[in-house]
Amino acid sequence: MATYKKRGFKPKNKAEEVSIDENSTTAEVFSTLDESASKTEAWVQKNQNFILGAIGVIAIGVLGYLGYNEFIQKPKEASAANELFYPQQYFDQALANETAQDSLFGLALNGAEGKYGFLDIIQEYKGTKAANLAKYSAGMTYLNLQQYDDAITQLEDFSSDDAVLGAMAKGGIGDAFSQLNQEEDALGYYEKAIAHSTNEYTTPRFLYKAGVLAMNLGQKDKAISFFERIKEEFEGSQEANGIDVLIGLAQN
Repeated sequence: MATYKKRGFKPKNKAEEVSIDENSTTAEVFSTLDESASKTEAWVQKNQNFILGAIGVIAIGVLGYLGYNEFIQKPKEASAANELFYPQQYFDQALANETAQDSLFGLALNGAEGKYGFLDIIQEYKGTKAANLAKYSAGMTYLNLQQYDDAITQLEDFSSDDAVLGAMAKGGIGDAFSQLNQEEDALGYYEKAIAHSTNEYTTPRFLYKAGVLAMNLGQKDKAISFFERIKEEFEGSQEANGIDVLIGLAQN
């Protein structure tokens, strides 16, 4: 018989010692555990520089991200938002002033008096929320200027979960394709605008456009479904005026 003492255990007397047969399975298990622990300790000692280096890299990465977000991204976001204010004013003025509309839209796109336009903000402030919003405004500007390919490019790059803006962007692409006589593509984007969200502003608007376009394409059943949804869900909307007439036309 051999006497085995547990690792890290100091018996108070001989009676507390664990007596185990040297050839028993239990003795082998304890022996294996001791060997494994020793190998682990040796590996850690041998590779401690690598381990500490890896921990350091992770720590630097985390701190770097936090520092970038705090000292670079946040100021960049603030600066971009401030720059967006100026071209947005020109855009709003253009919508309210038909006589000087094209020139005001041009100022909104390209800037003036040392201030950035939408295109400058998109280029100089990539990755910011303001640059994303600038893509929407630039797309709508091109749409008003009848530069439909450019409108599609900008609006396709814009992304938003906002119920109204997201739907308006997809519907704007639909308008551009419609003007380019690509009616199938236009209808597809009107349907995307409808699916994006349900609200009193954009939903009846694009249901109506989708219904009219579906009729032009000979897709009468689809047109009826669009018109009936306006009648049932948005009876107080402008698009609901005369909707029964359109339903009757689609049914014939």
